[in-house]
Amino acid sequence: MGKIVENRWVLLIVIALTWGSSFILIKKSLLVFSPFEIGAIRVGVSGLIMAYVGIPALRKMDKKTLKWVAIAGFFGNFFPMFLFPLAQTQVSSSLAGILDSLVPVFVLVLGYVIFGKRSKWVQVLGALIGFIGAATLMYFSEASAEGSQLGYALLVVLATACYAISTLIIKEKLNHVSSMKLSGGIFTIWMIPSFLILLGSGFFTNFQSNPETWEAMGYLGVLTVVGTAIAMILYYKLIQNTSPVFASTVTYLLPVVAVIWGLLDGERFTVWYILGGLLILLGIYLIREKKKDPRLTPR
Repeated sequence: MGKIVENRWVLLIVIALTWGSSFILIKKSLLVFSPFEIGAIRVGVSGLIMAYVGIPALRKMDKKTLKWVAIAGFFGNFFPMFLFPLAQTQVSSSLAGILDSLVPVFVLVLGYVIFGKRSKWVQVLGALIGFIGAATLMYFSEASAEGSQLGYALLVVLATACYAISTLIIKEKLNHVSSMKLSGGIFTIWMIPSFLILLGSGFFTNFQSNPETWEAMGYLGVLTVVGTAIAMILYYKLIQNTSPVFASTVTYLLPVVAVIWGLLDGERFTVWYILGGLLILLGIYLIREKKKDPRLTPR
């Protein structure tokens, strides 16, 4: 079992299936809960679940490591958790899933801007094609029907940039921290702000006990435990065992899963989704790493 979890391809597929399903779970949760309640519950409950690991881990970290853990957590585990449900109040789960595949493009671009990681011209071309794909999606899809909807689609793009920043920080600054301790520490740090937001949202005072609420709570529970806490542990492990670019290629499969769920739920799917999605995937293909890293060998 341990060898299976260590295999990078197994991790990649499991994460893609999990995160690819998160968009439809957010959509179902939004039928009852607000975007802020969804984000706060995901992070807050994950923090409660992992506090038994996070608190001891945080106590043993030096100040410099704590700083980077907090920053990585903000960009990877806190801020995007609110951006996605907020965006999905106006854009479909399919479109959100396709746009989320921009993460490797931002890893490449921000890797150069923040850490000075140089790229080949083919990778730069890939990043450009990826952005053209995203622009095509937002311009020709339902997100362009109204200016406000386009703005909501851009929230997904912002979330992918945040994920890229977190991915780079984990690889460059936190590679010495195990994935379990890193996940536990991050969720423990951002647990308190999340519960404060949940308290301010009126969740505890306005909660109504009815079948619709409990059904949405079930979707949110799966999203929180499986799609947030467990998936993040696996993702951090994948980053540390491979590289930021390889780990971010989970987005090859993620849009496919998101689109399938969207179609099953009756969402509209146009040719522009196919064109934009293919352009993004072509961009990701061009920026992929071709040289094998010794650390990629499954242990």
